[in-house]
Amino acid sequence: MAAGSRSPEHPALVVRILMLLALGFAAMAQPAAAQSVLRDAETETLLRDISRPLVAAAGLRPEDVQIVLIHDRTINAFVAGGQIVYLHSGLITSAANANEVQGVIAHELGHITGGHIIRMGEGMRTATGISLLTLLAGVAAMAAGASEAGAAVMAMGQTAAIHNFLAFTRTQESSADQAGASFLKTAGISGRGSIAFFERLQNQEYRLAIPQDNGYARTHPLHGERIAALENLYRADSAWDRATDSALEERFQRVRAKLIGFVDEARRVLQRYPESDRSVPARYARAYAYHRASYRERAIAEVDSLLAERPGDPYFLELRGQILLETGQPREALASLRQAVSGAPNEPLIAAMLGHALISTDDPSHFEEAKRVLRSAIGRDNSNPFAWYQLGIVYDREGDQARAALATAERYNLIREPRLAQAHAEQAMLGIPVGTPDWLRAQDIAMVSRTAVERQRRDR
Repeated sequence: MAAGSRSPEHPALVVRILMLLALGFAAMAQPAAAQSVLRDAETETLLRDISRPLVAAAGLRPEDVQIVLIHDRTINAFVAGGQIVYLHSGLITSAANANEVQGVIAHELGHITGGHIIRMGEGMRTATGISLLTLLAGVAAMAAGASEAGAAVMAMGQTAAIHNFLAFTRTQESSADQAGASFLKTAGISGRGSIAFFERLQNQEYRLAIPQDNGYARTHPLHGERIAALENLYRADSAWDRATDSALEERFQRVRAKLIGFVDEARRVLQRYPESDRSVPARYARAYAYHRASYRERAIAEVDSLLAERPGDPYFLELRGQILLETGQPREALASLRQAVSGAPNEPLIAAMLGHALISTDDPSHFEEAKRVLRSAIGRDNSNPFAWYQLGIVYDREGDQARAALATAERYNLIREPRLAQAHAEQAMLGIPVGTPDWLRAQDIAMVSRTAVERQRRDR
């Protein structure tokens, strides 16, 4: 009688456990969705340059691999499908040199070439199979009246499933370590930075009192184990004592400093880079920090001191223009931004900022230049929603509502708002001549967005 009164709860319990298990595995397998991407011309160019020899060593085409910077203070990197390596900003600001970041990128390329994201499903299927078998056994025991025994069986099954999955991910991590080491060797790049970075992570765990004696409850091998497995391999390589190219290292220190100036509070930036420090990275970091803290004159003074030494540096010019633009002086920003675009003609992000400044002057005489600059920027990088937004403004102010709608549809398509993308694409099709390239593009966006909307409706 007592067992019978509880039996209706058993199916619900099974469903809840299955859902929790599935959610747990999904959390381990998927990156956080709410993270924001940081885009900066100088940083993206540097990351492409330091990764290019590693990408080639991995047998991949550099033009097919993206290195994306995520705004996140934690020290982390990951892949999530495709040929994209995601680096957290905290990893860049914590790295001592470019070689350490190259070691991380080599490891992540190991995940890509190993097909680890695709194979993640194998590990989850095996773990889920273990869990399902023990759940069924537990339900049977509970139905027979042995409630405590059934619950214990299910708990043991979940533990076994999770440990099985963790073992699977540790194997993948070790495989990526070995692949990364081979890529560094083939590229002639030292593994010294890779070891130094693992040691930094290990020291961080020591400071946080994270236990180092139970590697079975971790997604990654213990850092000490990874160092031991790789150090002899790296030391035997002829590149072990090879220094990073000095120009590349100088560029890394600049990028690292500007990122610190951008993501940290001004007080912390000044502690790290006091005004007595007149190095290029220190002044660069302070310029960003002062700008974010609304000290325009101080920010401009730091940038001008940098430009006095390197008058044509496009990234210093870009920052000067950005400060003036974002503090309400778009006309004054134009000269610096035009110079920056001239000095770095293949940097669409700088061109998009110039287009923004031209529009912000509210001077119709600048609209034609803005349209030309923005279309050129989008032609080199059409994945920039902000550039599409600015182009839409130009078309709107010129009275070309159809192409303003198309630019808006492009923007919503990029930020994954299919309902809005569909609506604006269909609006654009009404005003653009049928069969023209712009009309066909609007039709494509409308069709893709309509399919996405229908999928969202089915998934609800």
